Amino acid sequence: MPSIVYRGVGPRIAYERRIAGLTQAELARAAGTSLGTIRKVERGERGVSDAVLDALADALDLDPARLLPDKERPDDRVHQAMPGLSSVLATYDVPDDGPYRPLPALAEVVASVVTWRLGAQYVRLARAAPDLLAELCRALQGAAPSDQPAVARLLVDACRAADAVAFKYGARDLSARLIDLMRWAARQANDPVVDATTAYVRTETYFAAKAHAAGLRALEAAADQTPRTSSPEAVAARGALHMRAAVIAGRVGNGSSAETHLDVARALGDQVPEGVYSGTAFGPDSVRIHEVSVAVSLGDDHLGRALKLAREWAPPRDLPAERRSGFYIELGRAQLWSGRPDAAFESLKVARRIAPQHAREHRWVREDAATLRRLKRADAESLSNFAEWCHAGADA
Repeated sequence: MPSIVYRGVGPRIAYERRIAGLTQAELARAAGTSLGTIRKVERGERGVSDAVLDALADALDLDPARLLPDKERPDDRVHQAMPGLSSVLATYDVPDDGPYRPLPALAEVVASVVTWRLGAQYVRLARAAPDLLAELCRALQGAAPSDQPAVARLLVDACRAADAVAFKYGARDLSARLIDLMRWAARQANDPVVDATTAYVRTETYFAAKAHAAGLRALEAAADQTPRTSSPEAVAARGALHMRAAVIAGRVGNGSSAETHLDVARALGDQVPEGVYSGTAFGPDSVRIHEVSVAVSLGDDHLGRALKLAREWAPPRDLPAERRSGFYIELGRAQLWSGRPDAAFESLKVARRIAPQHAREHRWVREDAATLRRLKRADAESLSNFAEWCHAGADA
C-alpha cells in the first residue's frame, strides 16, 4: 500500500503534544522516532508519512486524523484500505494459510477496534481492519470446535467495525458484503444476541436502498426472536432493535409504530444502565437520542419535540462519541427545518468537535451545510470554511 506524506501537520502535533504535557524529547521516545524529526515536523520543515503519523498518534493516544490540518483528506487513508477489505471478502471461507494469535490476544485487539468504531476513529479502523479480518478468518478455520463460536463472535464484531467505515464513506456494495460476512459468522457463533446484533447492523442495507418498510419488518422479526431473558445483554439487544425500528418507522412516516417501538425501547432501557452491550450503546440516554431521531424522521409537527428535548437535556460526555455527534447532527437538522439556521450551524459545529470524522462523512451534515451557505451567503467566513471542510454539495 503506497504511503501518503502529509504536510502542514506540525502545529497540530505541537498543540496536542503540549496538551498531553510532553516535551519534544518525550514524544520522540514514545513514538520511537528521533528528536530531530519531531523538531523538523513541528517547525514545518518536513512532512510525515503514514507510519510516522500513526506512531505519533499512538504516542499521544489520538486518532491519526486529529493531527491532520483541515484541508488534508483523512478519507484518502480510508479509501486506500477498501481494496484490502474487498480482497478479504473474496476469500473469507478459503483463507490463506498463515499465523493467527491466541484467542485472548485476538479478543483484546477486537475490543480496541470496537472502541475505535464507537469513537468514530475511522482512519485508525480502516488501517487495521483488512489484516485483522484476514487473521480472524484464518483463526476461525483453524480453531478447535470448542473455540469456534468465540472466534465467530469476534469476527462479527470486527466485520461490524469495518462496515462502519465502508458505510460512512459511501462504499455501499462493500458494506453489504461485510454484512453478509457478519451473517455467515453469526450462524457459527450460535448466540441469539449475536444474531440480534447482526440484524441491527443489517438495517443499513435497508436505509441505503430506502427500503424502509422491509427494514421495519426485518427488525420486528428480529426483536421477536431475541430471547426474553433478564440478562443485560439480551435486554439491551432487544432494546436496540426497538430503537432502530422506531427510527425506520419514522422514515416510513408511520408515527404510531414509531411511538410503539420507542415505548418498548424506553421500558427496556430503564432495566439496564447506559452502556455498550455487544458493541451497541444502549440505555436511557441512547433512547432519548433516538427520540430526536424519530422526531426528525417524522418531520413537520414532530420537530418541536426534538427541540424541547434538546432544551431540557444533552447527551452526557461518557456516551460514545459517534452517538453524541449523531444527536447534534439530528438536532441541527431539526433546527434548520424549524427556521433557526444559526442554532443549526452551532449544532453542526458541536457534532464536529465531538467526532470530526463522523460529522465530515455524514450526508446530512453536507446537505445542511450546503443549505446554510445558500441561506446565509453574506455571512461569516467560518460557515464557508465548514462547508468546504465537509465537502458540502458533494452529494447533490
